Amino acid sequence: MPITAIYGPDDFAERPHGQTISRPSTGPARPGLRLPMPALEWTPEVERATAPLYERVKHVIPPIEWPLMAPTIKAINELKHARKAVILAHNYQAPEIFHCVADIGGDSLQLAVEATKVKAEIIVQCGVHFMAETSKLLNPDKTVLIPDSRAGCSLAASITGADVRLLREKFPGVPVVAYVNTSAEVKAEVDICCTSSNAVQVVESLNAPSVIFLPDRYLATYVASKTDVKIIAWKGACEVHERFTGDELRGLREADPAVQIIAHPECPPDVLAEADFTGSTAHMINWVRNKRPRRLVMITECSMADNVRAELPDVEMLRPCNLCPHMKRITLANILESLLTLREEVTIDPALASRARQSVERMINLKN
Repeated sequence: MPITAIYGPDDFAERPHGQTISRPSTGPARPGLRLPMPALEWTPEVERATAPLYERVKHVIPPIEWPLMAPTIKAINELKHARKAVILAHNYQAPEIFHCVADIGGDSLQLAVEATKVKAEIIVQCGVHFMAETSKLLNPDKTVLIPDSRAGCSLAASITGADVRLLREKFPGVPVVAYVNTSAEVKAEVDICCTSSNAVQVVESLNAPSVIFLPDRYLATYVASKTDVKIIAWKGACEVHERFTGDELRGLREADPAVQIIAHPECPPDVLAEADFTGSTAHMINWVRNKRPRRLVMITECSMADNVRAELPDVEMLRPCNLCPHMKRITLANILESLLTLREEVTIDPALASRARQSVERMINLKN
């Protein structure tokens, strides 16, 4: 079913001029808690200690680069144990982070679920700010750190809590689903969250003839094509996925008719029409594991292709992909600094957090 309506900031005269999304609140380093900087030198000891980790990434990280990364990787892995910390990393993180320092990796849904299970006192979120907020919502009594609070998201930045309230005024009684790629402020105003993995399931679970789905217009279009529920969408988009085009994919097929193409549902409809498979990051990875194509194009963020190739080196990855500038703000250097100084700590107003937590927990507790 096609989307029945789509709205954006310009469609609400009541929207305050210049209104922007808030970033997560973060605090400075805690006095007296800074640990000394470890030695970051390439030594025979570092080489031996990190050799098993390099085996994981040797197909995507050149040998000449490893001596520059390995000392910091070793230091991070030692520090996280000393700090009783766990590192969560999204699939879009670089291989040296995803495969070499992360304790838990995955897509937004996987990280949201795993965040509720960790026993560590400190969570270091290697992702973007809405992911760090989600971890804090689900672990209010734990310390949640994001190595760089400037790691934003074009989707989260496209809508505010005030926008959701205006949508509710325009469509009274219509339930609101928020993609997890939103701020805690927005999550506090909606009925339930979803990820690209479970968006259709969440929409249909509401048993409503119409649903407001925000903020990704392309994911909303994909969901609308899979359900009879009428979808009212928002005009947000992911700056990584919206740059792909159907013409680009057709050019790839003309060059190699045997190539397999898989795409994320945040891509425009003409891209999904050309893909052999459409799914969330987790579903894309599982598709590759099961199908083992000879040559593959992953229409998503570049580092995910690197992380899959590190695991499945027999799959040749072709390279149209787009980097997420926000994800790439997270580096080995600032992960190390975060563990040394316990900054930047994510904080959320308790009253807002209580409401936002409910929408996330409803998603997690939704029965399959």
